[in-house]
Amino acid sequence: MSEFAVALVLSAAVLHATWNAIVKGTRARALVLAAVAGTHGTVGLIMLLWFETPQPASWPYIAASATTHYGYYYFLSMAYKWGDLSRVYPISRGIAPLLVSLGALIFAGEQLSAFGWGGVALVSLGICLLAFFSKGPSVPDPRSTLAAVATGLIIASYSVIDGIGVRLSASPFGYIGWLFFTEFLVTLFVLVRLKPRLTPEVRATLRVGYLGGLCAVAAYALVIYANTLAPLGMVSALRESSVIIAALFGVVIFRERPWISRLAAAVTVGAGVLVLTLTR
Repeated sequence: MSEFAVALVLSAAVLHATWNAIVKGTRARALVLAAVAGTHGTVGLIMLLWFETPQPASWPYIAASATTHYGYYYFLSMAYKWGDLSRVYPISRGIAPLLVSLGALIFAGEQLSAFGWGGVALVSLGICLLAFFSKGPSVPDPRSTLAAVATGLIIASYSVIDGIGVRLSASPFGYIGWLFFTEFLVTLFVLVRLKPRLTPEVRATLRVGYLGGLCAVAAYALVIYANTLAPLGMVSALRESSVIIAALFGVVIFRERPWISRLAAAVTVGAGVLVLTLTR
């Protein structure tokens, strides 16, 4: 894996952790997520005009993926409302590859090697440390753990859905474009429900959200491009370094405590995801 490809993937990891930190760091999370979704929708519209329309066989998967993404935005917002970035992010991002690996074993008969089971054990240990054994000045809200787990379940679901749908589309970028474009519905829903007045504070919040949306889109684009330069497994594994970066953001920027145990748990989750990814 070239140094350039490594730099691209690490940049994507930082950007992904950054937009999650932006969501965590604001009180008006619904507005920020509306702006993030609006950015995706705008990019999606441009992609629709540029790339070929996906094949009809992929449309049910686009609809299913869009629906699960709406749930993703909701539970992500709730998780950050109730919990810390250094807990929520590693749990939600770590549980997804764990569930995919176990689902492949149960439903597809894909046997895990001893190395793979080691990855399962590491991810499980890290998540348990974050979810159930965090000690500090305040007891973690159990709702944050449930919301983080729900977010991880949704990530695993749309990962499988998109993995099948994009193969049926015959136009991967057209598929992505339609998926991005459907996120405009999130923006419309939030704006209709909240009916925010365009005060200076609201404008500032939306600008922060647009920045988060640009970070999210750029992170996705960098990973897609890196996949053309390096093996998919290595790109995917290195991408999960965002778990550690988000934990660092949490303890440094938001002063989340206890920092040693949280960083150790996040590193454990990241190592487990790395092992699982390379095993697959």
